[in-house]
Amino acid sequence: MQLAYKLGSALTVGIALALASCQPQREKVDLLVTNATVYTVDSTFSKAEAFAVRDGHFVAVGKSADLQSRYQATQTVDAQGQFIYPGFYDAHCHFYRYALGLRSTNLVGAASWPETVSRLQAHQREQPGAAWLTGRGWDQNRWPGRQFPTKDTLDRLFPNVPVFIIRIDGHAALVNQKALDLAGVTAATPISGGVIGHDAAGRLTGLLVDNAVKLVATKIPEPSPTEANAALLQGQQNCLAVGLTSLADAGLDRADIERLAALQRAGKLHLRLYTMLNPTPENKAYYIPKGPYFSDNLTISAFKVYADGALGSRGAALLAPYTDRPHETGFLLQHPEYYRSLAKELAATRFQMNTHAIGDSSNRLLLDIYGAALKGQPDRRWRIEHAQIVSRADIPKFGQYHIVPSVQPTHATSDMYWAGERLGPQRLKYAYAYQDLLKQYGQVALGSDFPVEDINPLYGFHAAVARQDAKNFPAGGFQMENALTREQALRGMTTWAAHAAFEEKRKGQIKPGMLADFVVLKTDLLTAPNEQLRNAPVQQTWIGGRQVFSSKKQ
Repeated sequence: MQLAYKLGSALTVGIALALASCQPQREKVDLLVTNATVYTVDSTFSKAEAFAVRDGHFVAVGKSADLQSRYQATQTVDAQGQFIYPGFYDAHCHFYRYALGLRSTNLVGAASWPETVSRLQAHQREQPGAAWLTGRGWDQNRWPGRQFPTKDTLDRLFPNVPVFIIRIDGHAALVNQKALDLAGVTAATPISGGVIGHDAAGRLTGLLVDNAVKLVATKIPEPSPTEANAALLQGQQNCLAVGLTSLADAGLDRADIERLAALQRAGKLHLRLYTMLNPTPENKAYYIPKGPYFSDNLTISAFKVYADGALGSRGAALLAPYTDRPHETGFLLQHPEYYRSLAKELAATRFQMNTHAIGDSSNRLLLDIYGAALKGQPDRRWRIEHAQIVSRADIPKFGQYHIVPSVQPTHATSDMYWAGERLGPQRLKYAYAYQDLLKQYGQVALGSDFPVEDINPLYGFHAAVARQDAKNFPAGGFQMENALTREQALRGMTTWAAHAAFEEKRKGQIKPGMLADFVVLKTDLLTAPNEQLRNAPVQQTWIGGRQVFSSKKQ
């Protein structure tokens, strides 16, 4: 009896061991996320419940039970039914400038010129020893009368410190006399592609537009390396908190890129960057012989060019005069031959040409220049940044010449209050025409242009699909024929943004092989009411399978 029992026990153990040996061993991964609604944003816009991550990349996507049976993870996360999206990608912003601008007076949202001045005074009290008093974000279109300010008040209140405050669009600035004197700017100073403001008597008003801004801006002292690094890391935290994992920084020099790259190598800057170079002789001489550079964290493959200014400061180049200024059509920032020559030069390289074009005249010129330079090449992904006002006759050129429209949906809802005054009703129909542009190229890359607009990408998502602002105005949306669907808007801020940077094989989708960048929300962006989209809070942000932001205090 005892022998039979021992034999039976041995047989049971043997069977168990045999069965265990037949079970496939679970594969080891770094991270397993389950119990989620995962919007993969793949080619079929499929949904999943779970995914596994190893070495910073997604290795499997599917059902929770299946992945739990296949993988053994160092870290497991139960998403508790929350919604997960690919990391948000801002296809056009000015991160470096935004971060350094955090040291300046915040003038965004000031409802009047007196409020603007009051904020400057408060900032000076906080930093009484600062060599310059700087600020950013004023917008006369928000003020009673919508008139540009003059320097008189600044001269009276700040006679001994140079003042430089830049408009919300970055294309106009107001300075005081002290700043003009330090820069050597007078009424006789020559300027091309810009305006040095003066009154009827010829006296300087302190207003500088487009190329004239540089006359004073270049005199402002650069921050120290310590100050710059601290500002960049603070800017990063602000971006991570709103779900941004990749940024296209539009207009940098070699020193800027090297500072950003050094912070990435040090493990301090987690954001992935697609950088657009300023087309200076120095940048071209250094980067063109090297060719485009691609890594998981940094892409250097484009030159950023400015064709014209902004609509708000009437610097956008229009085919016909401004409706509210019948004798003005705006202006190009350079002679047309400059753009032709640069396009020909870049067409012989593998670099992209990404051109800021706001007005219908600048869009026509650059589209035609692109077409002539590229000679039918189908996949160069040259971009028009903003493509804000495009004549009906020119919209098809985006498809004909294979040009990427890189647009910013919040520009439409910021400008809609006054854009009609500048353009009139007929031209307005072909402004902010995102659906029309999408139909031509098949994609639109979505960005914010921050700090011109807020850094939150969900503001852009809401503006793209609802065509409404923060007040949910107007009822029914602004020019809804050019609204994007929710699927299109999500693609525009993930995989289409990546495509516009030649990064679509690494970013923008939750599928095996892609970088494991994702964002967790409690809100379903595909079904939630419009009024819940803009301020949907980000719960977590992950880059390369590593959590870099949590809304819960650790």
